[in-house]
Amino acid sequence: MSLRYALLGLLAGEPASGYDLTQRFEKQLGLIWPAKHPQIYGELNKLADAGLIEIDSEGPRGRKVYRITDAGRAEAKRWLTEEPVDRTARLEPLLRSLFYWLMDPEDLRAHLAAEAAYYRQAAAGFEQFAADKDGGVYGDSPQVKSMRVTIEAGVKLYEALADWAEWAQTVPPAEPQD
Repeated sequence: MSLRYALLGLLAGEPASGYDLTQRFEKQLGLIWPAKHPQIYGELNKLADAGLIEIDSEGPRGRKVYRITDAGRAEAKRWLTEEPVDRTARLEPLLRSLFYWLMDPEDLRAHLAAEAAYYRQAAAGFEQFAADKDGGVYGDSPQVKSMRVTIEAGVKLYEALADWAEWAQTVPPAEPQD
């Protein structure tokens, strides 16, 4: 259900086509909330049917640019203020860590080193995105300020996961069970 609200939030900032929204998802949200092209187009149709968005303009080859309606903006605000937050974190790395005892110690060390490197790189990617935003490239709008809060959460989350993967490398491995 959150894809619906993510699209409403993105369209509240400015009208966009399905392609543009897919690009924004990948650039702005890809590491924390991925969405694929077919998912986005399917949800756009549902939002339009519900009257929460409408076609702003149509271009060549059937390209449609959508904009949020007043009802859509009200629904996004209602979601932000009235709906309980789903704090479920489905992190596959943590699920896998529950079963590290099945891995050979050498494989486990290599895996954890790769995890730490990945998370450090992801945190650096968020930091670079923040530097671009802070550099004035995107202005000082309320949307950019909110995005800065999200970016900081991404930096802290990925740094914490990198720290965890580095710490886990110091835990003596269990003997693998066959």
